Amino acid sequence: MVNIPEVKLGVVAVSRDCFPIELSHRRRQALVSAYRAKGGEIAEIETIIENEKDALKALDELKAAGCNALVLFLGNFGPEGPETMLVEKFGMPTMVIAAAEEDTAVLSSDRGDAFCGMLNASYSLKLRGLTCYIPEYPVGTASECADMIEEFLPVARTLLGLRDLKVISFGPRPYDFLACNAPIAPLFKLGINIQENSELDLFAAFNAHKDDPRIPEVMADMAAELGDGNKMPGILPRLAQYEITLLDWIEENRGAAKYVVLANKCWPAFQTQFGFVPCYVNSRLTARGIPVSCEVDIYGAVSEFIGTCVTQASVTLLDINNTVPSDMYKSAIEPHYNYTHKDVFMGFHCGNTPICRLTKGTMKYQLIMHRGLEPDKEPDITRGTLEGDIVPGDITFFRLQGNSDSQLVSYVAQGEVLPVKTCSFGGIGVFAIPEMGRFYRHVLIADHYPHHGAVAFGKAGKAIFSVMKMLGVEKVSFNQPKGMMYKDENPYA
Repeated sequence: MVNIPEVKLGVVAVSRDCFPIELSHRRRQALVSAYRAKGGEIAEIETIIENEKDALKALDELKAAGCNALVLFLGNFGPEGPETMLVEKFGMPTMVIAAAEEDTAVLSSDRGDAFCGMLNASYSLKLRGLTCYIPEYPVGTASECADMIEEFLPVARTLLGLRDLKVISFGPRPYDFLACNAPIAPLFKLGINIQENSELDLFAAFNAHKDDPRIPEVMADMAAELGDGNKMPGILPRLAQYEITLLDWIEENRGAAKYVVLANKCWPAFQTQFGFVPCYVNSRLTARGIPVSCEVDIYGAVSEFIGTCVTQASVTLLDINNTVPSDMYKSAIEPHYNYTHKDVFMGFHCGNTPICRLTKGTMKYQLIMHRGLEPDKEPDITRGTLEGDIVPGDITFFRLQGNSDSQLVSYVAQGEVLPVKTCSFGGIGVFAIPEMGRFYRHVLIADHYPHHGAVAFGKAGKAIFSVMKMLGVEKVSFNQPKGMMYKDENPYA
């Protein structure tokens, strides 16, 4: 991944001055040893905070070590004022954890009471208006706390990425997809910069790259990636020209941002003017860690970036698209899996899913566009989709969205892609999410989400949920199990 941050952790221990400072020192050393034994890298800050001057000294050590994320470790009760002052002045993603008492022998005189200190720390954080990552149960042994740090890494990585992110869009958004036309003010409040451009800007840049000497090299790379799936090699020159255009635009317009995502117009005028479908290029950039959303879906692009940062792997953006036919369900799903018919659906998009996420990626043409734009002739301007069934396995379906009231909302739902042949076109898979029928009605419909959802491959729900809460998203919905009713769910249904 070329477009996501590297987290450089530092750990700072704290000690209330009426407790033995040696306790925090010993426990910090044990924590660092446990984390490094798991393969993690972390800077051990020598200063232990007992007062405000210690906080400033620890801050200088963090900066000198190049740290961009902080583990605040309550080795004992801790001084809530100085320790939270450090968090405030550090200004980077921070987690707060506390040491458990090791055994009964320490209770006689070396008891740390960090279990209690965590309460004071959380209160002081609230007074300062600070949001820190606090694990579900934030008190543990050295080994348990090391596991907590591992869980903090993807959260910190994502928060760092979002604060230095620019979304470059080429619009306007299609009239028939007003759902993608969401208010962008909440993204600016997160520190995300947005540069909106015209399709004409992109078209002019594309034409300026005609006969670019890099085109043959990119074509060769595309052909090597597609292999036997390179069924339409004649379209590769245009696609290579477009890929170079986008990459050059990113570098020329990155500005102060470290990370960039794209939200691009991809129909209907795109095909008649550019002469191809851009899906395959979108898939290639997304595979590198530069998500490109369809239909100028700015929140979709940001959601994909969140998934990329969390998993450090490629993601995709799909329509929550169609039901699974009854005959397919009865023959291929019901006898083998514990899912109801309403738990399954098909996630689809024209061809933007990275080839590594398809069982067999093949270069094709967009069937629906072909019917409308060039019927009764060999596909030409509708070529450029990467099609195939999505690889089976665990997935997390999620989205960050600005709603019509300009408030951030989100959903996160874990499930899987089933190893069931889709018998359809596009990049598509049979998805199964427990209680999807109720989730569809009482979250996706009731809360007015658009049809696009980001897909992270693997069980990433815990980290993504934590990211959303750290961003200040008050309502993060999920697929609630049976017996746990949604707010507007009919109790007699």
